[in-house]
Formats: sequence, C-alpha cells, structure tokens
Amino acid sequence: MSKKPFRVRKLVQVLCAMYVIIWIIAALDPVKRSDWLLENLLVFGCVPVLIFTYRRLPLSNASYILIFLFLVMHTIGAHYTYAEVPFGYWLKETLHLERNHFDRLVHFSFGIMAYPIQEIFIRITKAQGIWALLLPAAITISFSGFFEIIEAVIAMLVNPELGAAYLGLQGDVWDAQKDMALAIIGAVLAVSFGYKPIQREVGVSLTQENHKAG
Repeated sequence: MSKKPFRVRKLVQVLCAMYVIIWIIAALDPVKRSDWLLENLLVFGCVPVLIFTYRRLPLSNASYILIFLFLVMHTIGAHYTYAEVPFGYWLKETLHLERNHFDRLVHFSFGIMAYPIQEIFIRITKAQGIWALLLPAAITISFSGFFEIIEAVIAMLVNPELGAAYLGLQGDVWDAQKDMALAIIGAVLAVSFGYKPIQREVGVSLTQENHKAG
C-alpha cells in the first residue's frame, strides 16, 4: 500500500477530481431534493473521514478505485432516486426484469467495500487467516444492516413519502432481505479475492517501515 503523499499520487488525484465534478453535476437539479440530501448523509460522513485520515492511513489504489466506483453509483442514485435511475431502466428492458435493479447493484457494490475495510483491518491489527476474512466481511455486512434499519425508521416515522423514495421498494416486500443478500455476496467475494493481494501489500509496507526504522 502506498505511503506516497497525495501530491504525487496521480491516480488518486484524478479519482478525487472526477468525483467532485460528478457530485456537483448530480447536485444541481436532483429529482427529489429532500431524498438527495438524505442519501448524501453517507457522502458527508465518509468523504471527510477519507480526507482527514489519509496521512496516517493511506489506502491502496485498488481500494480508492472501489470506493470511487461505489460513491459514483451512490451519487447517481441520489440524483435520480434509486428507483428512477435510467441505467436501471435500460437493464430492466434489456434483461426483461420486473423492476429497476440499480439499487441492487449499489448494495452489491457496498458489499465490495469489504476490500478497503479488510485492507485497513489487516494493516492495523496485522491479522491473518480466518480473522482477516471473517471480521472485515462481518463489519461490512453490519454497516449494510444498519443502513437498512435507518431506511426503515425514516419510512415509518420521519416522512412516509420520503421514506418510500429512500427505500426504493418498488413493490417488493422482500427488498431489504435481497439487498442484504447482495451485500453479503459482495463482501464474501471482496475479502476472498482481496486477502492475498492485501497481505502482499501490507507485507511490503511493513518491510519498508522496518528498514526505515532500522
């Protein structure tokens, strides 16, 4: 994992610039401003954390690419509302689906966030074996379940109309369960395929740090 300062990491700079542009465009005229604000609570919470922890805990390019892709998908969903994203309608027509499945793609991509979580976990704890696989996946899945609970609270107590847009049920009573299932699949795949590459990167990083210390 790179210890290079932000000013020399061109790929990370490009990803940041691209996301800022995409976010600004999506913020100009969202379909439902109230839903857009609600969805962007995730962005307002996560992006500052990534910025302020960069110097102490910079991630690999692979992690930043995955985070970028998830945030872009989430930003698009916030702009249109998840049930109205045009790409989801294209998938629906092309694959003859019963609903707009863009939200399912985003929940799966949220599960993929287990990769950067695993990277952070291994770097901090130096964990190996089953714990380096199980705990990052469990953390990611727990976050996914937490967001499902928040969605349900909003739908029931805060604003039923806003909650309906936020939930994106589209008439499916099993929507939350299916979303969680996809997040679990994404998390399992992420930690399974990410374990060895992350271990290699962390091993190289620790070796370099030990040489400097010596």
